Amino acid sequence: MTLLDFARGPAMQIAIFIFVLGIFWRLVGVWALRQKKDLSEPRQKGAWIGGIKGLYAHAWPYKPFVPYVGAQYIVGYVIHLGLFIVLFFGTPHMLFFADIVGFTWWTLPGGVITFVALVTTVALFIALTKRLVNPVQRLISNFDDYATWFVTTLPFVTGLATTANLWPHYETGLAIHLLSVWLLLIYFPFGKLMHSFWFVVSRYTTGSRFARRGGMA
Repeated sequence: MTLLDFARGPAMQIAIFIFVLGIFWRLVGVWALRQKKDLSEPRQKGAWIGGIKGLYAHAWPYKPFVPYVGAQYIVGYVIHLGLFIVLFFGTPHMLFFADIVGFTWWTLPGGVITFVALVTTVALFIALTKRLVNPVQRLISNFDDYATWFVTTLPFVTGLATTANLWPHYETGLAIHLLSVWLLLIYFPFGKLMHSFWFVVSRYTTGSRFARRGGMA
């Protein structure tokens, strides 16, 4: 069995199994948490409206903080949007998902995907530099922050290297790229990458609770 065969076979199956099981475990764990009933009288009706508002109110920092963290938000959006575009609109990735869902969709030209991946990679390194040079951000960072950055960046770096044929052997480079993706899947449920599932729920919950107490989302 070659390294590529291992990456396309057992490694992929193990990674997907851990990913699905981990996501299920985290979701069930949160659902099973007991919460005390809020006995306070609502300050305003329709707290769910505050929940909806909370979904978009925190998509951008409050105006007084924009000069300090606005650039950080932009870098974050570049990373998330780039990841979405490369993952779902790159032809090789689309074909992988098509084998699972049974249908195909429109993709972007390879050159565009490469450019987006390159910009996203640069944004990831900017985010890391910001974390390292900012005293406050460096102080509150832990292993999970750096591990999350590593497993997110590695597929971009290996993917760009594979696209540019920078590996001595293409099959080996492709295998390394696939293994980096499986590493991302394995780590996903157990680190801060789970915010992909939590952010909608947490923003809605925060907004609705603030609205119930008469505050802003």
